[in-house]
Amino acid sequence: KIVEGHLYGRIIDILRNGSKLMLLATGMTFVLATGGTDISVGSVMAISGAIACSIVANGGNVAVAVLVAILAGVVAGAWNGMLVAKVKIQPIVATMILMVAGRGIAQLITNGKIITINSDSYYFINGGYILGLPFPIFIVAFVVLIAMLFTKKTAFGLFLESTGINPVSSRFAGINVDRTRIIAVVLSTVIASFGMIIYLQNLGNFPT
Repeated sequence: KIVEGHLYGRIIDILRNGSKLMLLATGMTFVLATGGTDISVGSVMAISGAIACSIVANGGNVAVAVLVAILAGVVAGAWNGMLVAKVKIQPIVATMILMVAGRGIAQLITNGKIITINSDSYYFINGGYILGLPFPIFIVAFVVLIAMLFTKKTAFGLFLESTGINPVSSRFAGINVDRTRIIAVVLSTVIASFGMIIYLQNLGNFPT
C-alpha cells in the first residue's frame, strides 16, 4: 500500500530490514571466493557504528562521519588481511582476534554509553525514501552492481576466482595471491562498515 507517497508493506519491510544483511553477504562473497572466511564483520560494524555516532553526536558532518567509519573498515580489513596473507594465520583464527576485541573497542569509543543523536541527514540513510522506496534499497542495488562489475569485468575478478580455486597455481601464474586476499578482506570490512550505518535505524543504537 501507499502512505504519504511511500510504499509500505511486508515486502518493503523485508527489503529494508534485510538490506544490511544483503550488504554483508556481498562483502563476504569476496572473502569466500578466495577460500577464506571473516567472522569479525559484526565487530567491525560495532566499531564503525560507534565512530559514526560519536562524530555526529558531537556536531560533526554526516559525510565526514560516514567516511571515517568506512576508513575504520579499511584499517580493520588491512589488519585481518595482513594476519591471513603475511603472517599465514588461518582466516577463521585471524578474524577471531578482531571479533573478540572489536566490541570492546566500540565500548571504549563510546565510553560504554548509549549515544543519542539528532540528525535528519543521518536518519535519511536508513529512514529516507526515493521514488517511494526506502533509501537502503538503492544503496544495496548500487553496491551489488559495483561488486558484479568489479568481479565480472575486471582482471581482479579473475584473480579472485583463481586464488580461491588454486592459490599455488595462481602464484606460479604470476598472480599476487597475498594482495588479492588482502583486497578481498578489505572490501568485506568496508562494506560491513557501511552496512552498520544502515543498521542504525534507531539513532545511536548499535550492537556491542
